[in-house]
Amino acid sequence: MSKIYLTYNNIISSLGFTTAENIESVSKGISGIKKVDDKNLSQIPFYSSLVDTELLNNTFQQIGDKTKFTRLEKMMLLSLYDVLEQSELELTDKTGLIISTTKGNVDVLDAKSKFPKERAYLAELGKQIQQFFGFKNEAIALSNACVSGVLAVSVAKRLIQSELYDNVLIVSGDIVSEFIVSGFQSFQAISDASCKPFSKNRKGINIGEAAASILVTKEKKMLSEDAVQILGDGSCNDANHISGPSRTGEGLFRSMQSAFKEADIETEIIDYISAHGTATNYNDEMEAIAFNRMGLEKTPVNSLKGYYGHTLGASGLLETIIGMQSLYNNTLYASSGFDELGVSQPINVIKETQSQQLTTFLKTASGFGGCNTAAIFKKVN
Repeated sequence: MSKIYLTYNNIISSLGFTTAENIESVSKGISGIKKVDDKNLSQIPFYSSLVDTELLNNTFQQIGDKTKFTRLEKMMLLSLYDVLEQSELELTDKTGLIISTTKGNVDVLDAKSKFPKERAYLAELGKQIQQFFGFKNEAIALSNACVSGVLAVSVAKRLIQSELYDNVLIVSGDIVSEFIVSGFQSFQAISDASCKPFSKNRKGINIGEAAASILVTKEKKMLSEDAVQILGDGSCNDANHISGPSRTGEGLFRSMQSAFKEADIETEIIDYISAHGTATNYNDEMEAIAFNRMGLEKTPVNSLKGYYGHTLGASGLLETIIGMQSLYNNTLYASSGFDELGVSQPINVIKETQSQQLTTFLKTASGFGGCNTAAIFKKVN
């Protein structure tokens, strides 16, 4: 099997429009989560991490007509544009495109939207991205709740190893809309303050929006300075409940088992874990149990939700890119918002950003419908 790498990347978020801008804010402990009072999104104020609309439109105007694309499309196009610029990749019939998102252009279903309702179809979103850049192949739409971003990496790896493509570009994205906010409010899952993953004092989740893009390749000549190799990955559905994970962490445990089996390494090799860490009681408890079942309770772990909120289908890829920067910079980034351990099993939450020699990390994600995914990455340079 060919070795597969993650290389050139970009993040569009409340913390910046490049990966470098994002990691600079994270390294300084700056969170993009703020109190939002916008009746178009919610009748009551809520805490969220939103991309600045004026900055988004002004920046997008440099590459296209801002009136012809939705908010999500502009975020995703800008993100992918940066990756293509960095990599100078030529788009051929051996170049694949994966779109990963949970809700896509769900906001066009609003009566006030100027866009046709057909734009809500994920295939239509894929077509907009494909046609903008001139991809030779149709986009593959991957929508599997909150594991979509990490699962897209696994799918890209398999598409390249099966020799269907030489390179695959992934663009992940989700926006904060009235539909999404009201959905999580109906679960009574949204915190009335900034979220505190794994903390005894957590009150729930924050929803955020972001787009993230990356080039997946087997070609060593395409590797960036922060490139990583995918050592192994696994995905398992626990079939527990449509909106609640297995109380024993079974699906995530089996996903990690598969990833470690493929990587052919022991858990002691892992330098740190980038957890899903939504700051809900069920998720945080389930992850702590699963990490203990794998013998990873002493491994440093963080959640990035305290910086970005939960960016849904974008979260897995965004957090993987931050993980790549951790390895590149040899830095463990603090789990923002954490104070006192609030799960029943011991885990080693990173309280302060610190320098440390790093080589490998584990990324985990879990989502509605019982889906779970784990992937292990190793520094190349």
